[in-house]
Amino acid sequence: MQFRDLKRQYNILKEPINKAVTEVMSSGAFVMGSKVEELEQSLAEYVGVKHCVSCANGTDSLYLALRALNIGEDDIVFVPDFTFFATAEAVSRVGAQPVFVDVDPNTFNISPEKLEEEISLWEETGDGCQDLKAIITVDLFGQPADYIKIQEIAKRHGLVVIEDAAQGFGSRIGEQKACSFGTIGCTSFFPAKPLGCYGDGGALFTNDDSLANTCRSLRQHGKGVSKYSNEKIGLNSRLDAIQAAILQVKLSVFDQEIVAVNHIAELYSKLLDDSIITIPQVQEGFHSSWAQYTIILPDEINREDLQTKLQGKKIPTQIYYPTPLHLLPAYHKYATWYKCPNSLSLCQHVLSLPIHPYLTEEEVNIVAETINKIIRSNG
Repeated sequence: MQFRDLKRQYNILKEPINKAVTEVMSSGAFVMGSKVEELEQSLAEYVGVKHCVSCANGTDSLYLALRALNIGEDDIVFVPDFTFFATAEAVSRVGAQPVFVDVDPNTFNISPEKLEEEISLWEETGDGCQDLKAIITVDLFGQPADYIKIQEIAKRHGLVVIEDAAQGFGSRIGEQKACSFGTIGCTSFFPAKPLGCYGDGGALFTNDDSLANTCRSLRQHGKGVSKYSNEKIGLNSRLDAIQAAILQVKLSVFDQEIVAVNHIAELYSKLLDDSIITIPQVQEGFHSSWAQYTIILPDEINREDLQTKLQGKKIPTQIYYPTPLHLLPAYHKYATWYKCPNSLSLCQHVLSLPIHPYLTEEEVNIVAETINKIIRSNG
């Protein structure tokens, strides 16, 4: 059993993927070009925004968004404390300061209440040299952040919202899809993401013409009217045409995969013993793309022991994430600044189970029954 079985997906999509890759190889156009432009148009239509700007990876998409919004030295950006390092790393790369906000333990996403508290605290006690500029939300594990509340908070305090939908692409609130909630939406096409290529890739989404043009310039060395009229200090962050061709094929079946992975998640939630473990919750009106299916273990269950026993049954698991951002070595100077008890507790108790659109019901039953048997044997 694979944690996220890309080989199984490839075997099903082998013929159209191989054809798409061969077309790129025959064309000789390997970087940017028509395949990338076609994908960007398809992705923009899928999300429901005017512009999609592809780039080399999800981390670069966050960096480009911050640069396009002129966020830099002495600026403050609020980020969730329970997420992957790249969210805060992008803030630090532009010279701004990440401010870590605790999350809602039920959704794993940034807590609107804690966000309001943290913003108000900085407004009251800040040194006056730093400007509060933005909120980076994260659609963690596939569920959108609570944009209904977050957008109200952002408007009240004059902040922009950058959506980190690296794990949430394909999710939605009502009929509005991820990557369309912020001033700029960002995503990753890393292979294990809901919509993944066979290498690195990323994209930005916006309805703002000026921001889109700035992102297009920055991703290609700050180019102007030509590649030799550089107007800004940018970076080399272009999407390969082969990856674009692969993503176009995968996008054609993406909605079916979202339906399938939601069925797998529902089956897990039905079979797992929720009297002992906490199963993930999706807010009413929210629809997850289930990048991860993450349970919360009680104190009396030894997580490492459970993982070892599951591995003995050839059931892979992962811990996303073992350490809150403010306690990582890279941010050691902030270790005593923030109190994020929900994030810390989640880091100590979460466990992610195998999930992907091609997981069979039999495999889900095996995982759930094995977990139930082990935790019940512990009393």
